[in-house]
Amino acid sequence: MALYESKTELWDLDINVIQPEGKGPDPATDGNSSTEPFRDAFQRYIQPCLAELLGSSLFIFVGCLSVIENTEGTGRLQPALAHGLALGIVIAVGGHFNPAVSVSVFLIGGLNITLLVPYILAQMLGVSKLLARTVISPSMNYAKVSGAAFDTVQADTQIVPATVAEVIMTLFLTMVVCMGAVNGRTRSLLAPLCIGLTVTADILAGGAVSGACMNPARAFGPAVVADYWSYHWIYWVGPMSGALLTASFIRLLLGDEKTRVLLI
Repeated sequence: MALYESKTELWDLDINVIQPEGKGPDPATDGNSSTEPFRDAFQRYIQPCLAELLGSSLFIFVGCLSVIENTEGTGRLQPALAHGLALGIVIAVGGHFNPAVSVSVFLIGGLNITLLVPYILAQMLGVSKLLARTVISPSMNYAKVSGAAFDTVQADTQIVPATVAEVIMTLFLTMVVCMGAVNGRTRSLLAPLCIGLTVTADILAGGAVSGACMNPARAFGPAVVADYWSYHWIYWVGPMSGALLTASFIRLLLGDEKTRVLLI
C-alpha cells in the first residue's frame, strides 16, 4: 500500500505529513504506468474489502470466544473487555467492521457509495464463529444452546427495552466513530482507544438488557452457525436506527462545515 493512500475511508492519511514535499517517490509516477490502473483499483476497492473481511473475522472471533464458554464467574466483564480491546486494536489498523458504522460513516460523507455494499458483505462473511467453535470443542463448555448468538431477549415483553437499548448504545458507538475518526474538526488519534472503550462501556451497561450487540455482523455470523434466529431482527433494527440518528445529528448540528447541512 502506498503511503499516500489509506486502505479504508475511515483514516485519511496526508502524504505531506508522512513524506516531506520533494522527497521520495512521486505517487503519480511511481512504478510502472501500465499497471497503475490495476494497482489503484486494488488499493481503492479490493484492499479495503479484504481488510473488512479479515478484521471483522478477528474481532468477532475474539468476541465469540469470550462468551461461548460458561462465564458465570466473570459475568459481563470478560466479554466487555474482550470486545472493547479487540475492536480498538483492529480499528487502529483501519476499517469499520460493523455495518451500522459503515452506514453512519457513509451518510456523513466519509465512505464512497461504491464501497458501502461491498463493506457490509465483507463484514457479514467472516468465519469467526466457526473458528471459535473449533478451538472450544467439548460440548460441556457451552453455557447455552445458542453458543455465541444473542439470546438475551426471550419474551415479547423484552422487545421494546432491548430495541431501545440497541438504538441508544449504537448511537453512542457510531457517534464516537464519526466524530472521533471522520469529522474533520474533531478527529483524533485517540479514536481507536475511545471506540474500544465505548464498546466496553455499552456492554457493561446494557448487556443484561439486550446483550449489547451494536453490530449486525456480530449477531448474524453466530446466528447462522448456531441456527438461532429468535428475535434476531432486533439486532438489525436497533443498530441501524442508531446509525441513522447519528448521521442526522452530525449532518444537522454537530458536523464541521463540510459535513453540516444547516450552516448556522
